[in-house]
Amino acid sequence: MKYSIWLALLLSVVLAAPACAATAWPSAHLIPGGRSPISEPYPEISGGAFTGPPASDSPDPLVRYRWPAPKASDGLQVYLLRPVSVTTDAPRSFQGLKSATSKRCGITVRGPGSIRLDFGVESAAWLEFDSPDLSGSFESSSESKTPGANAPVEMSIGEYNEPQTFNGNPGHSTKTMAPKRIGNTYRLELNPQLYEGVRFGWIHVRSCPKPWHITAVRLVCQIKPTNYEGSFSCSDPLLNRVWYAGAYDVKLNLLKDYFGAILIDRGDRISWTGDAHPAQAAALVAFDNTDFVRQNLDRTANDSNGIESYSLYWILSLLDYTNYSGDTETFRRYVPLVERKLEHGSGIYADPPIAFYGWDERLGAGFETPNRPETKNAYRMLFIEACRRFASEAATMSLAGVSARWRQVADRRVEDLRKNGGWAQGFGAHAASDAINAGFTTPEEQRVLYRRDFAIRLNRLSYSPFNEYFILQAMGRMGRWDEALATVRDCWGGQIEYGGTTFFEVYRPSWNSAIGRNDPVPNCQCGFTSLCHPWGAGVTKWLTEEIAGIKPTSPGFATVDIVPHPGRTLSRVGGVVMTPHGPIHASFNLKSGSDSVDLPAGVVGRIGIPMAGRTITRIRVNGRVVWPGSSLPSSPGIRVDLGARFVYLNGVRAGHSQIQVEYHGRAPRLSLPKLTYPAPAPATDSATGGDWGGKYGHDGWVLFSYGNMSKNLESLPSYVTAVTPNGASAACWAPSTRDRRAPAPDPGNGAARAAGCVYGNPTMSIDIAAKPGKRYRLALYFLDWDHRGRRSAIEIFDLRTLRLLTPVRVVSDYTQGKYLVYRLKGPVRIRVDQVRGDNAVLSALFFDPSK
Repeated sequence: MKYSIWLALLLSVVLAAPACAATAWPSAHLIPGGRSPISEPYPEISGGAFTGPPASDSPDPLVRYRWPAPKASDGLQVYLLRPVSVTTDAPRSFQGLKSATSKRCGITVRGPGSIRLDFGVESAAWLEFDSPDLSGSFESSSESKTPGANAPVEMSIGEYNEPQTFNGNPGHSTKTMAPKRIGNTYRLELNPQLYEGVRFGWIHVRSCPKPWHITAVRLVCQIKPTNYEGSFSCSDPLLNRVWYAGAYDVKLNLLKDYFGAILIDRGDRISWTGDAHPAQAAALVAFDNTDFVRQNLDRTANDSNGIESYSLYWILSLLDYTNYSGDTETFRRYVPLVERKLEHGSGIYADPPIAFYGWDERLGAGFETPNRPETKNAYRMLFIEACRRFASEAATMSLAGVSARWRQVADRRVEDLRKNGGWAQGFGAHAASDAINAGFTTPEEQRVLYRRDFAIRLNRLSYSPFNEYFILQAMGRMGRWDEALATVRDCWGGQIEYGGTTFFEVYRPSWNSAIGRNDPVPNCQCGFTSLCHPWGAGVTKWLTEEIAGIKPTSPGFATVDIVPHPGRTLSRVGGVVMTPHGPIHASFNLKSGSDSVDLPAGVVGRIGIPMAGRTITRIRVNGRVVWPGSSLPSSPGIRVDLGARFVYLNGVRAGHSQIQVEYHGRAPRLSLPKLTYPAPAPATDSATGGDWGGKYGHDGWVLFSYGNMSKNLESLPSYVTAVTPNGASAACWAPSTRDRRAPAPDPGNGAARAAGCVYGNPTMSIDIAAKPGKRYRLALYFLDWDHRGRRSAIEIFDLRTLRLLTPVRVVSDYTQGKYLVYRLKGPVRIRVDQVRGDNAVLSALFFDPSK
C-alpha cells in the first residue's frame, strides 16, 4: 500500500477517535506524503508503514508507523506536520488564514501582524513556510551584524503559547529571528542542528509594502527510527496518556548516536548520564531498543558529568539493560568498571561531595546549595542500593566472589546505620525514598518513614519528575499503590492537564491554577525550563512494571513476575512487554474477573491474581480449577500460594492462560487525603502602589536598593533577625522620584521616593529568619518600573525543612505596582522565578500582625 494511503488511514483513525475527558490530545496533522521543497538534513520518513495497532492515548503522530528492523546505527529521518489551529493578532492583515490547517494553504498577507500556529504536539523540529512573492532583504545590513535585522518577516517557536524567550542563555536564547531564505522557502534556523522543542510557531510580519502570499506552512520533524513494542492500558485514560507521553518524550530525544537530554536548545545538549537512567528505562519497556540502550551505556560509561549520583545511576541502568536484554556478556564486560565505581562510592561514603541531586529546594535547589545533609544521606542510600542490586545480579551469573564482596559492603553500611536507633531521623522524602529502594528497611521502619515523609500528599511531590520517579518506586515498595497512583496523577497527569504532550524538567501541580493552559511556565534554578525532558519518563517503566505488573526477575525474562497492582481506583489493567523470546501480553479485569496472560517459549512466569481488598473464592486457568487448593491435582505444573494480597500461580509456562477469577465481598472504601497547603494562597492588592504607609508595615519593612544599589532601607520587626537575599543582584531604577508607584521611605508617604529592587535571572530567593512559631502577615511588593512586561512566579518554603508551604502564584501586569499578601508562621524562604520579561524582581517587604 502506498505511503500516502497509510498516512490517510492514520489520519482517519486519529480524527475519528472519540474525545475522552478534558485531557484528550489535539490531533496532530501529518502531511500525507509530505516533502519539503528544499533540501533537509535528513531523508523523508521511509522504509516502513502504518501497520501498528491504533493507540488513541498516544500523542505521537507516528505511533502506528513501524520500520521493518530499526537498529542503533540508523540515521534520523523527517516527517512533516501542518498546524491544527491558526490565530492572529491582526485579522485584517491576513486573508485565508484557516487554510494553513488544510491541504491547500493560501494566505494573503496585506499588512503587519503575527500569525500563531499550534501544531498540536511537541516535536523535535524546525519551522518553515513557502512564499512565491515575499520580497525584502534577509541578509545582514551594513548597520547591523544580526542576520535579517531589517527583514520584513521574523519567525518564532515555543513549547508554550508565547514565543520562547530568556536572556540568560548562550546562542539564540530568544527564539525569534529573521528566517533564512532558500529559494521560495523561509526557514527559522536557531542553531546548527536546526531542531528545537516546538509546539507553537509564529510568523511575524513586521512590514508589508505590498500584498504577498503564503502557500505552505509546515513543521519539519526529525525522528530516530523506533517502533513501539510495548503498551499499557487501564481503566483510567489519564494514566494511559501518561504512559504514552513518557514514551513519546523519550522517542523525541533519541538522536542519531545517543539519548539526548532536552529538546529546547539552551546550551546543554549533551547525553546526561543520570538523566538517561529513567529515559533508558522507559525505552526498554516501550521500544525494546536494547541495542541503542547498550550503545548509550557504552557512551556514558566513563562520564558521570561531574555528578556523583549519576555514576551510580549508570550502574542501575546497566542492571535494567541486563534484565531486559539478557545480554550477560555486556554485564560481565562491565563488572570491573562497576567495581571501580562502587569502590569510589565507598571511599566518599562518609562525606560525599554533592554537586547536584535534583532541583527540589530540599535537595539544595539544583546547583545552588546541593552539599547538604539530605543529599548526602540520599547518596549514601543510593550507594547501598547499587551495591545490593549489583551483588544480586552478579549472583545470578555465578560471580560468587563479586556478589559476596558487595553484599558485605552493603550489609556493613546498613549495620553501621542501625547502630544509631534513629538512623533516619534527619532524612527527608528523597533520602527516605532512596533508603526504601535500597531494600533493607523493615516494615516498621517503612511505616515510620511513610507517616513522616509520605503521608502528606504535598510532601511526597518533588519539583522534578526525575526525582519523583524514585519516590514513586519507594511508595510501591511500601505497598502504597493507591497513594502512588494519586501522585502519578498529581505530577505527570497534571502536566497533561496543563496541555503538555511530553514531560517537563520541573513541575508543580499548582501551576495549573496559576497559569492558563499552555501558558509560559516559570523558569527557575535550571534556567530555561524544558517542557520535553526525558528524565521525567521513568513513570512509563513504573506503570508497566508495577501497575501492569510485568517485571523480569532474571536476565532476559527467563523468569518473570506478572503481579499487577491496580489499587482501588482501577478496575482494569494490562500491558505488553517485548522480551528476547517474544512479547508478553497480560490483562486483568477486576470487574468481570476475566484475566489473560500470554508467555512466549523460554519464559517461566509467576502470576499474581490481585485480591483488591476482596476474597477470592475460585480461580480457573483454561477451564481447570486451580484454587482452592483441594483442586490442585487437576492442574499439574502450577503451584498455587496464598499471599496477603494475591493468590500466586507459580511455574506458569509458555502459551495462553485464560484465567477466570470469582470474587466475594466489596473492597474497603478508599479515602485519600487531598492535595492541600499549610499556608493559604495570598491576597492581591493592585491599588495601593507605593503608598504603603497606614496599610502595610506596621511591624516593619524592607525597601530593596533604596536610593542606591548597595543599600536597603529597612526596619525589621522584633521577631525577625535577618532578611537575606540569595542569588540576587541589586538595581536602583530611580534614586529620587515623585512617581507614586515607587515606595515611600516611611509610613507617612510624604517624602521623595525611590524605586529599586533585588532581581534574579531567572530566579532568586529571600530568606526571612523569623522567630519559630511566630505568626505574621507578609506583603511582597512587585514593581515593573521600566515596563519590561515582567511576570513572576512566587513560592514560599519553610526555611528549616524547605518544604513547600503555599501554592505557586504568578504575579503579572505590575507596572503600577502589585502586592501579594501572605499569612505565614516562623522562618520562611521566598523564591521568585522569572516567567516573562527580563528577570524576576522584588521591590519591598512589609511585616504586619497576623489577623
